[in-house]
Amino acid sequence: MTTETAAVPAGGAGMGHGAARRRELIRAQSARSLRRRHLTGRGAVGLCVVAVAISLTPLVALVAYTTSRGIHALSVDFFTKIPTPQGIPGGGISNAIVGSLIIVGLAAAMAVPVGIASALFLLERRGRIAGAIRFTADVLTGVPSIAIGIFAYAVLVEPLAHFSALAGSFALAVLMLPVIIRSSESAMRAVPRTEWEAGLALGVRRGRVVRSIVLRGALAGIVTGNLLAVARAVGETAPLLFTTGNQLFNLSPLQPTGAVPLTIFSDGTSPFPADQQVAWGAAFVLLLFVLVLSVIARLVAGRLNRQAR
Repeated sequence: MTTETAAVPAGGAGMGHGAARRRELIRAQSARSLRRRHLTGRGAVGLCVVAVAISLTPLVALVAYTTSRGIHALSVDFFTKIPTPQGIPGGGISNAIVGSLIIVGLAAAMAVPVGIASALFLLERRGRIAGAIRFTADVLTGVPSIAIGIFAYAVLVEPLAHFSALAGSFALAVLMLPVIIRSSESAMRAVPRTEWEAGLALGVRRGRVVRSIVLRGALAGIVTGNLLAVARAVGETAPLLFTTGNQLFNLSPLQPTGAVPLTIFSDGTSPFPADQQVAWGAAFVLLLFVLVLSVIARLVAGRLNRQAR
């Protein structure tokens, strides 16, 4: 009895020592694994920072160089006067600013209603027609802008026998349309389907559900997508080369008119330093406009999201 009783504590002590050793081993392995994970995480964060710095370098360099070259051209006359003959300093880009506003405004008026209506159709319908529209929008996103310019030339410029701001607006509207369709559809799909079904279950008309629930809930994404589409269209040059014509000052959409991208193209390739300075100034104004428009899109989207919550 005494021998058996003494053996039990000895075995228990051995088991206790083994469990303690295993716990210590697990702690040591966990500490090594934690240090390894920390080092791996810091290395991944460092690589991400390097990648962000590399991706931002071209943007920062572009903005800095354009600002340094173009800010010296800005003045009151630069925004209020029309261009002077080539090589003569003192010209402005008032015709280009007015022309760009007319062209982009008409393009947005064409593309935004059609794009939002198409997005609603894609949200509501399934089948081959909806799939064909979605596929066409995706393909149209990658079509070169110069090809769209040639298409607008064949559709509007050649039949009318003259260039016009309307033809340029049509070309830019075709460019904007797929961006608006896809961004608006994505924003509408983010609205919970249960809210849509709850409105229908209460007997509300389908059109009222779309206006009060779907469009209101997706308003932030729709506004952001539309503003980004405008920001893309405002800097396009190739379609305008085939559609708007020369650098005249016209308020009629049916007449040739100037545009800021055309001013940059024509004056930037001029051999005269005065024209090149105007081109850099116009490039700075265009770059600033696109940046401001992008910031406004983010701010508006954030405010609408807060109001929706």
